[in-house]
Amino acid sequence: MGTLTVWKFDSATGAESALDLLERLQKQELIQINDAAYVYWPVDRKKPKTKQLHNLTGAGALGGSFWGLLFGLIFFVPLLGAAIGAATGALAGSLTDVGIDDGFINKVRDQITPGTSALFVMSRDAVLDKVKAAFPGEKPELLFTNLNDDQEKALREAFAE
Repeated sequence: MGTLTVWKFDSATGAESALDLLERLQKQELIQINDAAYVYWPVDRKKPKTKQLHNLTGAGALGGSFWGLLFGLIFFVPLLGAAIGAATGALAGSLTDVGIDDGFINKVRDQITPGTSALFVMSRDAVLDKVKAAFPGEKPELLFTNLNDDQEKALREAFAE
């Protein structure tokens, strides 16, 4: 079963710093990362900035349209090549079908504020308690949406590039 996890950090640099750790945990087989992106919001900025991890592309990757739509819905910032117009509405509706609903969107929007960051990871087979315990110093808050196999398949089909 695939899992979309959102790790919230209390600093604008926390999510980026966590990337190396997740890659080490993947080598230890504590998590299998299919795709990821992060949001960081410097205190002196009006809007957050995002970055997709292009080095993780492959069969499991969702692509820029997924991350762009998700970040656009959460932060009102259409980023990373999200579709526009009627296609955006159709894709937004498909997020609900895969377990990413308004409650999830609102929760993330409320918690990612200036001076914080968040790491969004699409993974499989994560040992979440060991992953969370591995973060040194700054302990992130874990928000997540579990995706069953059918939801993960629907998500990949909706965002196939």
